[in-house]
Amino acid sequence: MPGQVKKPAAGSRLHRNVWAASGTSFLTDVSSEMLLNVLPLFLSNVLGVRVWAVGVVEGLADATASILKLYSGWLSDRLGTRKWPAVAGYTISALSKPFYLLANTWGAVAAIRWGDRVGKGVRTAPRDALLADSTPPGHRGLAFGLHRAADTAGAVIGIAVSIWVVQKVQGGGALLEAETFRSLVMWSLVPAFLAVVVLAVGARDVMDRKRAGRAPADEGARGGAGGRVRGGRHRPRLRGLGRGFAAFVVCSVIFELGNSADAFLVLRAQERGFSVTGILWLLLAFNVVYTLVSTPAGSLADRIPRKRVVAGAWGLYALVYLGFALADTTVHVTVLYLLYGIYHGLAAGAAKALVADLVPAERRGTAYGGYAAAIGLATLPASVMAGVLWEGLFGWQGFGPAAPFVFGAVMAGVSAVLLLAVVPGEPVSSEPGA
Repeated sequence: MPGQVKKPAAGSRLHRNVWAASGTSFLTDVSSEMLLNVLPLFLSNVLGVRVWAVGVVEGLADATASILKLYSGWLSDRLGTRKWPAVAGYTISALSKPFYLLANTWGAVAAIRWGDRVGKGVRTAPRDALLADSTPPGHRGLAFGLHRAADTAGAVIGIAVSIWVVQKVQGGGALLEAETFRSLVMWSLVPAFLAVVVLAVGARDVMDRKRAGRAPADEGARGGAGGRVRGGRHRPRLRGLGRGFAAFVVCSVIFELGNSADAFLVLRAQERGFSVTGILWLLLAFNVVYTLVSTPAGSLADRIPRKRVVAGAWGLYALVYLGFALADTTVHVTVLYLLYGIYHGLAAGAAKALVADLVPAERRGTAYGGYAAAIGLATLPASVMAGVLWEGLFGWQGFGPAAPFVFGAVMAGVSAVLLLAVVPGEPVSSEPGA
């Protein structure tokens, strides 16, 4: 019956939805990673955009789309469906990619990037809630870890294809060429649309429709949300998700303010001497490490308090970013990128599983949306600040390429300490039918 997640039998520990969502994320990342890693190079090398504008493109895209993560999660709670909002989001992202073939200004790139992030905003919270609804608490870290591993394995394949295309079209040139970028766009379209088909055919809703939307109505009846029931039915309310969840969101926002877009890591690598092909090989190695670490790290987060895994990952991030600030050679950058892959593998599954632990089961869509919106909105100031610290603005010269990485290291260290101090370590959510 919908809403009932049976205990996995031995040898079959994960629900079909985990595999369908993982397959979709794999294909989506095959497509996306062909483009996103070279997009800052396209902006800088082909269009001549300054570093601060790269930060605006990345930050604005994530920040504006983040509001949709909150509303799409809330809507999936209200409608009692996780699958179809997720399918719609993947479809929007796929439809945005062909427009890169026409882009010849940074404003056009920003608009297309925004469209892609709108799709991500629509799909992320319902998909994460679908994974949580489909998995008992004791295997949730594993499920999110596997999903993240599949996502990152797609990145490995996507980058490998990018390397082949770059070498075929332009060879080992230090700067990206327009023809190369547009060839990558064409190659990216097939896996993007195939990903939509996999989720639409392979997944099914398991949410209990009788529980859908119950929490906002109960809050209004108790007065806990400070409003009438009718008002609560037309917009998402984050009250009632618990102090533990609120504390985790605050810690995550502090972390994200120093977590500028990975475009700055790509530019740092080029500034330290990597060619376009060299950067792609570097990113491939990063994603291989990320893939290998994600599943065992997610399983680890099922055996020890998840907040310790997340805090440890943030501490590692602080060390890695401090290393990027001090890096002098391509060897330094290579080692740091591999450590950065370990950070991502540790953090991704554990953080998503921790959110599910901290909130009532019937409000997970709203919780995942609120969490994603909060950290996404922090991305705009983080990326703009990183660009300004690096290159300056309005005649001010900035502090140089090391500055945004020092700032990110400090913010990560502070957030890790706060996380251990204020966020509960044990699950508090109800588990209907588990």
